[in-house]
Amino acid sequence: MYTERGSRLAGAVVWTVTPEPPASGPGRVLPDGCMDLLWHEGRLLVAGPDTRAHVTDGDRSPWAGVRFFPGTAPTLLGVPAHELRDRRVPLTDLWPAAEVRRLTARVNAAADPADGLEQAALGRAADAGPPDPLLSGVVAALEAGGPVAETADALGIGARRLHRRSLAAFGYGPKTLARVLRLQRALALARGGIPLAETAARAGYADQAHLTREVRELAGVPPTELPGVGPR
Repeated sequence: MYTERGSRLAGAVVWTVTPEPPASGPGRVLPDGCMDLLWHEGRLLVAGPDTRAHVTDGDRSPWAGVRFFPGTAPTLLGVPAHELRDRRVPLTDLWPAAEVRRLTARVNAAADPADGLEQAALGRAADAGPPDPLLSGVVAALEAGGPVAETADALGIGARRLHRRSLAAFGYGPKTLARVLRLQRALALARGGIPLAETAARAGYADQAHLTREVRELAGVPPTELPGVGPR
């Protein structure tokens, strides 16, 4: 069972996965522009930004995580997002081993690992300072369906600078980020009961066929095979 709640860290989400019988098969984590700090079997890991669906192996043990708002994790973790693109890595690959051991011990000692992770994220955020407002502006403009060139102009930076900033903050260029955010916008509509043809139009796709192609490319399956999206 998957559950989530809003975090005390602005824009973040705290989540847990507790598998339930009968045994589940592989899962599918879709691109969302985010990065996550993860806890699994007493270990800490980091999930980088995805450009395609991450297929899980149907593991039966619990997971917990903090999902950071797009563009905010690299400052907290101290690593450019593009270095972790489409990867899941132990936190020891990014931070000194002694620091990770201390943090892991605190998370494991918490009554709920998800709460321990949130405390760790809050501590890092306090040391890192406020997020770059430019990045939230990029996300807001692209989530609203704004073209990349217009987004760069509105924010007062050139297209090349926007691309460089996006690679470091989001893990990929603004065009890929726009596709990922549009995917999430479309899935929210479809899971809310909007027919796929109307979803395509409202999310900014040329037509339903365009929506289906994009979902296949980013999610690995057609829309109707995703949870909560029925054949309409």
